[in-house]
Parts: sequence; structure tokens; C-alpha cells
Amino acid sequence: METLTKVIEKVSEEEYLRLEELAEFKSEYHAGEIVAMAGAQRNHNIIVANIIAALVVCLEDKKCVVYPSDMLLKIPECEKYVYPDITISCEQKEEVDVRKGLDVLLNPTILIEVTSKTTGSFDKIEKLRCYLMLNSLKEYWLVDSEKTEIMSYKRTLNDDWLMHNSADINEKITIGECEILLRNIYKKTSLV
Repeated sequence: METLTKVIEKVSEEEYLRLEELAEFKSEYHAGEIVAMAGAQRNHNIIVANIIAALVVCLEDKKCVVYPSDMLLKIPECEKYVYPDITISCEQKEEVDVRKGLDVLLNPTILIEVTSKTTGSFDKIEKLRCYLMLNSLKEYWLVDSEKTEIMSYKRTLNDDWLMHNSADINEKITIGECEILLRNIYKKTSLV
């Protein structure tokens, strides 16, 4: 019986970045492998839009920038380049590796992923592990797109991480300096 072996040729970071500059669609880089990004479902898109709208208004007069999912993030500790659903940078000196047609953020303050059946375990395990290695990161949020549940990880002064789970639709959560009702995050989705 013959065995088929799939050979995957590893791609360097530089080659990935060169290809990404020219690409018509987004792909992520995971330690030598290029992974194409899939489109998102309706609830996912509404949740992202609701969160971004609230954060932009809240942070209007602050030294923070809110980025949608087109901001590429480098995670050197994991050899990854990813596109988080929402990225907030509140650094005095935002570090961005500017390339022809492609900006790569190096020091996010807050990262938010909206999870689904297909991305949930990757966001909750692999991305969690890698994101928490970023020295600049203060908060990581996982917002479920299939039920009204949000998990947060916040860095303490001792460099530990506190996890909190929110499922009450009337609860207010605090992302950075911004208070948002769960109800407003899930507004106009099929979940409320």
C-alpha cells in the first residue's frame, strides 16, 4: 500500500511579507506557513462594528488608535503575523514596520478577537498563548459570536494575567478606559 505524504515548503518571513504586499486577499503567517483568511459571518461583522464604534467615540480625545482587521501584527516570539479583529494602540511611540503598501504593528496595547466555531479554539489557545507574550499587551478580549459571552485577560502590575468571564447582557465591561454594555456589543445580532 502506497502512502501519500504532503510536503509543505516553508516560506521565510521576508517572502511572506513580499507576497502579502502584492496580495489581493489577506493571509496570515504561522512559523513558515501561509494561511489564507476566510470571510466572516453576519454576527461577527456586526459585533466588530459595534465594538469599534464604541471604542472610537470613547477614545476620541485619547492618545489611542483603534484599528480594524486590516492591521497586520507581528508576534516575534511565535514567528507569526496575524490580523486581529480589533487592535488598539495607546503607546507613546507606536512601533510600526512600514513597508511598501504594508504596515506591520509591533506593540499593541489591546487585542480583541471575535470567535466562531471555526476560529474559537485557535483564538482561545494558540493566539492566547502568543498574544500574552507581547510585552506591550495590557488586555486580550475574546468575544463569542454564537452566544453572549466575553472573556478577558488583563495584565496586572505584577505581570500576571487575570481572566474574567462576562455573560450577563446587562453587564458593563471595561476595555482599556472604555465602558461598554454587553447589550451594545451584541446589538442588532441574532443573539439579542
